[in-house]
Amino acid sequence: MSTSGIVYRPRRLRATPGLRRLVAETRLHPADLVLPLFVKEGLTEPVPIASMPGQVQHTEETLGKAVAAAADAGIGGVMLFGIPARRDATGSQGDAENGILQRAIRIARHAVADRTDGRTPVIMADTCLDEFTDHGHCGVLASDGTVDNDATLDRYGSLAVAQARAGAEVVAPSGMMDGQVAMIRDALDDAGYLDVSILAYSAKYASAFYGPFREAVDSTLKGDRRTYQMDSANSREGLREADLDLAEGADMVMVKPAGSYLDVLRSVADRSDVPVAAYQVSGEYAMIEAAAANGWIDRKGAVLESVTSIKRAGADVILTYWALEIAEWIK
Repeated sequence: MSTSGIVYRPRRLRATPGLRRLVAETRLHPADLVLPLFVKEGLTEPVPIASMPGQVQHTEETLGKAVAAAADAGIGGVMLFGIPARRDATGSQGDAENGILQRAIRIARHAVADRTDGRTPVIMADTCLDEFTDHGHCGVLASDGTVDNDATLDRYGSLAVAQARAGAEVVAPSGMMDGQVAMIRDALDDAGYLDVSILAYSAKYASAFYGPFREAVDSTLKGDRRTYQMDSANSREGLREADLDLAEGADMVMVKPAGSYLDVLRSVADRSDVPVAAYQVSGEYAMIEAAAANGWIDRKGAVLESVTSIKRAGADVILTYWALEIAEWIK
C-alpha cells in the first residue's frame, strides 16, 4: 500500500485530454446521426421556426441543399417531414403521387444521386397522417371523434407504398396505431418493395416536449393524442410495444422522446435484436438553445453531453436537430 493509504486512483485516467479520449467508453460518429428536415409546400424562401432557433421550414430548393450538406458532413440519414398546402379529414395529400412529401423524397434522392464517396445519407420518411389531416390527429377519425385504429392502418399502408415508390429507403410509422408495422410490411411486400426498411416509433410517449414541433409542421391539432401515444408514467408498456413491433417485422425500433426516457431506451436496447433509435425531440432542442442564449449553460458542451447520454443509454441511431453541428465538432 502506498504511504498515502490510497490504493486505487481512477483520476489517473482523467488526467489529460488524450487519456480521457483514449479510454472513453462511448463515442459519437456522424454516421450515428439522423437530421430531421421539414419542407413546406409553396414556400419561396425558408421560414425560420421561432421556437427552434436555427431550424427552418425548407423550400423544395433549399431542401436539396440541406440533404447535400448532410451528405458532406457524413451524417447517417435524413428524416423528411412534409407540410402540405391543403389538408383534409383523411390526409389525402400524404400518399398523393405528387404530394409534398413524395416530392421531397425525390428531391433528396436527386441531391445525393451522384455521390460515390460512400457518404450518402439514408433517405427516411415520416409515415403518419398528422401533418396532412385538417384535425391534426395521426389517423382517420371515427364518427365519435376518436381515432379509428384499423381504418388508419389502411392509410398507413398506402402512405408507405407511396413513399417507397418515391424513393424512400426507410419508412417510419410514428402514429402508434396497434398493428401498424405488420400492415406496412404487408403493403410494402405486396407492392414489391421488399428491401424498404421500417423504422418503428415503438415507444412514443405523449410528451410535453413536442411543443415546438407543432409549430414546425403548422399543426392543426385540437386536444391531445393520449389515447394512442404512451403515458409517461409507464416503462414496461414501452418494452411491450417494442416487442410487438419486433414480432411484426420492424427493422429498427425507436424510443421518443430520448432525454426523459433513457431508462426505457436502455431496456429496449438490452432486449432488441435490431438497431435501436432515439429521437431527441424539439422541446429538448429548444430548452438547450434557450438556456444557452441566456448564457446559463455552455451550448456546445450541453449539446454534446445530451447526445452522448443518448448513445450511452443504448441508441445506435440518434435523430437530432444538431446533427450537422455535431458532425462538424466530432469530425
